[in-house]
Amino acid sequence: MYPDYVTSIAGLGVGIVVGLTGVGGGALMTPLLLLVFGVAPQTAVGTDLIFAAITKTVGAFSHNRRGMVDWTIVRRLLWGSIPASIATLLLLQTNTVSKVEDKLIIGALGVALVVTSFATLFKAALHDLGRKLRIRTPAAFKRMQPTLTVVAGALLGTMVTLTSIGAGALGAVMLTYLYPLRLTPAKLVGTDIAHAIPLAVVAGAGYFFMGSIDFALLGWLLLGSLPGVLIGTYFGSVVPDRLLRTMIAVVLMFVGVRLLS
Repeated sequence: MYPDYVTSIAGLGVGIVVGLTGVGGGALMTPLLLLVFGVAPQTAVGTDLIFAAITKTVGAFSHNRRGMVDWTIVRRLLWGSIPASIATLLLLQTNTVSKVEDKLIIGALGVALVVTSFATLFKAALHDLGRKLRIRTPAAFKRMQPTLTVVAGALLGTMVTLTSIGAGALGAVMLTYLYPLRLTPAKLVGTDIAHAIPLAVVAGAGYFFMGSIDFALLGWLLLGSLPGVLIGTYFGSVVPDRLLRTMIAVVLMFVGVRLLS
């Protein structure tokens, strides 16, 4: 068993990486809690969801104050993600699923990490594809945007509730593809964060009622991660973003494959 301050150091490291690259903390934090600290899968996911809700709230206020949140897109995502999250929580509480819950969460986590790795590597390519489709068939593309956004929200709601991963990196990639002209890079980040908070709150509340949140662990993680995000943001312009993102994607792929195997 590691001392509590080691957990804070881990939180500091994750916070710095998130500040440098914007890659979702869940993709790094949940595997760390599972593989390094030996936290039970359900507790790791539940604790990380509350952790994400708290850390992203500060960023959301900042982005919204600067007008960098597209609330129409946020509402479309929530129409899909919140019902999907509630349905997933109800499924997790059934007796049939509870017997294989740890394996289900670990398997879903492995898939989420592999998908997030690909999303991190090919974000620019997906943006270019979405841009070309938007320009070539503007009427059809725009007509399908609301429905596709709700579907994307449902996928995110299921994945985030099962694994705590997806609302950040994968959500940003989906929005990059669906709104290649409407969302500037700053609005993309702000909109993605604004959607992630209510989703994390709903999913985290479900895990709270299942008794799967370690509040002591949460406190030590926040103690390290909050200053870590500030440090990472400060040095974000110095570190080569593409190289760091590639390295993180490789690590996520390796961990994802390990969990799946």
